[in-house]
Amino acid sequence: MTSLLELRALTKSVPGGRVLFQDLSLSVAPGELVAIVGESGSGKSTLLNMAAGLERYDAGQILIGGEDLALLDEQGLTDLRRRQIGFVFQAFHILPYLTLRRNVALPLALAAGDKNDIDARADAMIELVGLGNRGSDYARDLSGGELQRIAIARALIHKPALILADEPTGNLDSETAARILQLFADSTRNSGSAGLLVTHSAAAAAIADRTLVLTATGLAPVNVK
Repeated sequence: MTSLLELRALTKSVPGGRVLFQDLSLSVAPGELVAIVGESGSGKSTLLNMAAGLERYDAGQILIGGEDLALLDEQGLTDLRRRQIGFVFQAFHILPYLTLRRNVALPLALAAGDKNDIDARADAMIELVGLGNRGSDYARDLSGGELQRIAIARALIHKPALILADEPTGNLDSETAARILQLFADSTRNSGSAGLLVTHSAAAAAIADRTLVLTATGLAPVNVK
């Protein structure tokens, strides 16, 4: 099966010269959800940022849908992220003075379209993450767990080809986390997206098709079922 995300022989070091990883390779197919685990400081978040074109690497190649990120300028990377990537950041990056509906709808609004349709899709996503009919509420009034759910809804609303998620259940109780994890799994498998999930949660890793541990020598499979 053709890979949607390909990381080829990546090497990345940090200031001071410490090598996070070297010659790291990974392929993620459409409809596949892959979990990355590893110790704090091993470079898991850095790996996600590189896959999104937000951080450069020292050597190697990253392709999304066959498109080489190294050949794109900053505008090209921005356009690629808007079209093809849904990213759930640990810091959420939700705009506090917008309503939940406007925050979630942002990827659709950037692409233009019918406002009523966009609002309806945003409200449906807010419902899916368990926040009911709160689309008119303001993000500034949300708890950490609620902000995380809005960030997830925003990342999934435009049905991206690639879903990147950095500790997406870190602020959620176990019941809500299970619901969100199932949403991730359904979003990748039903729409043919590729999903890459960084987590410390055994429950999150268990829902993935594959779980890999990141070390300085690369990625290795681990059984968490």
